[in-house]
Amino acid sequence: MKSHAIRFFLSALLVISFVGSSSAQDALPINAAASVNGVIISNDAVEQGIQVALSQGQKDSPELRKAVLGKMIEISLLSQQAEKDGLANSDRANSQLALIRQNYLADLELSTYMSRNPVSDTDVQAEYNREIATLGSQGMIVEYKVSDIAVATEADAQAALARIKKGESFDKVAKSVSLAPNKVQGGAVGWVQAGQTLPQIATVLIGLSKGQISPAPIQMPQGWYLIKLEDKKFSKPPTYEQAKAAIRNGLMQKKQFEFLSQLRQGANIVVR
Repeated sequence: MKSHAIRFFLSALLVISFVGSSSAQDALPINAAASVNGVIISNDAVEQGIQVALSQGQKDSPELRKAVLGKMIEISLLSQQAEKDGLANSDRANSQLALIRQNYLADLELSTYMSRNPVSDTDVQAEYNREIATLGSQGMIVEYKVSDIAVATEADAQAALARIKKGESFDKVAKSVSLAPNKVQGGAVGWVQAGQTLPQIATVLIGLSKGQISPAPIQMPQGWYLIKLEDKKFSKPPTYEQAKAAIRNGLMQKKQFEFLSQLRQGANIVVR
């Protein structure tokens, strides 16, 4: 199992697995997959672990299910031993447990919001029609090959921009200062359409020529960005069936962005 799958198991056990206890002589509860020293590992937790494995490309099989349950038993044994060794109340444990809880609740809140505010088929069809209508008389899609640099503050972004203006390459600066995972690729994002990006990015992107960099840092909810237009190309639009999955994903991201923006507007945020 990969390390991030193990971390998932840890959070799953912390959040939902320890649903009760049973004595060694008692039969397991209906929803229990196993009992480890009286601590129950639920079938629901095991199923979540299996779904993580499937999302990583593994195939469902009795062997996989046995391996997932085995890993959860190992984690339960280790966590119980940590309790005995007095590690559970250490500062390190408390900070990590708080972070796991915070991340879980954040994911739960976002998924709950999206379930209450779903993107309907009507929304997707309307967005497809709108995008087709914006293509103009030529009826062609414009795609942009983009690279970006993401930093925490406007000052950091201005410093990165100054380095580029002095002659350093965009990809070198990205590898040096960007906080995004794509820094290792020099900030390369790949091909996108303006409508697939957030409005702050799209507005700047469509005004750039090939090889140009955004003239000023772009403020986003998660930080400040510089973008570079590496290339531009034109292509025929996809059919609705071909495009609907990407459109749905884009509309979901837009809803999430709007929700987070509302939370930010109502919050007292102080950044050092």
